[in-house]
Amino acid sequence: MNTNGQQVLTQQGSQPHQSQHLPASDIKANSNRSVIAAEDIQNWIVTYLADMLEISGDDIETDVSFDSYGLDSSAAVGLTGDLEDWLGEVVDPTILYDYPTIDSLSAHLSDSKQENCYDNN
Repeated sequence: MNTNGQQVLTQQGSQPHQSQHLPASDIKANSNRSVIAAEDIQNWIVTYLADMLEISGDDIETDVSFDSYGLDSSAAVGLTGDLEDWLGEVVDPTILYDYPTIDSLSAHLSDSKQENCYDNN
């Protein structure tokens, strides 16, 4: 828990690509009752892609398609699987087809987490 009484996600186990996506202090809890801001999801995806592609996060544009970064189906499944682990909820491996940019995906997932939070009250 942080000083505000909020739970924070801690990074456990080894991460694919040996990356540390975001410091735990920057990440809210990964339960269905926690809302994760689209900005936090966006930052996680940018860091993930930058690590995977071995480029600077500054070179990742959030409004262009995942295809433009050369993600094949295997990489897309890896990304969604790791994102699922981080969020603590199921993420369909084909979601990148419906939400083809970092902006659209992060907004959708944040809205989804918010709906789950309200649905479970």
